[in-house]
Amino acid sequence: MTIASTTELICFLVLSVTLVAGSLGVVLLPNIVYSAFLLGGVFLSVAGLYLLLNASFVAAAQVLVYVGAVNVLILFAIMLVNKKETMAAIPGLLLRRVLSGAVCAGLFALLLRASFTTDWALPGPTPVGEEATIRIGEHLFSDYLLPFELASVLLLMAMIGAIVLARRDVFSSDVITGEPVDQGLIEKARTPLLLEKPALEKTS
Repeated sequence: MTIASTTELICFLVLSVTLVAGSLGVVLLPNIVYSAFLLGGVFLSVAGLYLLLNASFVAAAQVLVYVGAVNVLILFAIMLVNKKETMAAIPGLLLRRVLSGAVCAGLFALLLRASFTTDWALPGPTPVGEEATIRIGEHLFSDYLLPFELASVLLLMAMIGAIVLARRDVFSSDVITGEPVDQGLIEKARTPLLLEKPALEKTS
C-alpha cells in the first residue's frame, strides 16, 4: 500500500465518520440551530467525498449551492423566525419516534444489502478529464433540463417561505392588550394568540 492510497483511505474514513455523525446530529439534536450548522458540515463532507472521486466540478457545485445557498437560507429562516413560544405537547411522540427509527433502520439495511450484493464494476469508467465540465453542462441543459428547473422552483419556494415566515408587522400598540409595543429588534415574549382569545372571552 502506497502513501497516496493510505492518505486517500484516511481521508475517506474521516469524511465518512464526519458525514455519519453530522447526519445523526441533524436528526437527533433538539436545538434546531445546531442541527442547521451540522447540516452544513454534512454538505462539506459530501463535497470532500466528491473530491476523492476526482469530481471537482460537482464538489464545487456542492459547496456553492448547498453550503452557500441552501444551508445559509435555512439558517436565515431559523434566525429570523420568532421562536419564543413554547411548543405544545405532541401526542404519541414516542410511538412516532419508534416508527421513524424503524423506517430508517429498514432503509439502512436495504442500502447495505444493495451495496454488498451488487457486482460493482471495478475499476470504474475512464475519467473524461478536463472535458467533464463541458459534458455536465451539455447533459444539464439537455437531458436533465426539467429536473434542473424543478430544483430551481423548489429553491424559489423555499426562499419565499422563509421571507413570509420572517416578515413581521410592526404596530404602535398591541392589538390585543392595547399596551405600547416594544420597537426593539427582539419582540416581547408572550403566549400565542390562539391561547389568549379564549381567556379574554371568559373574562368578558
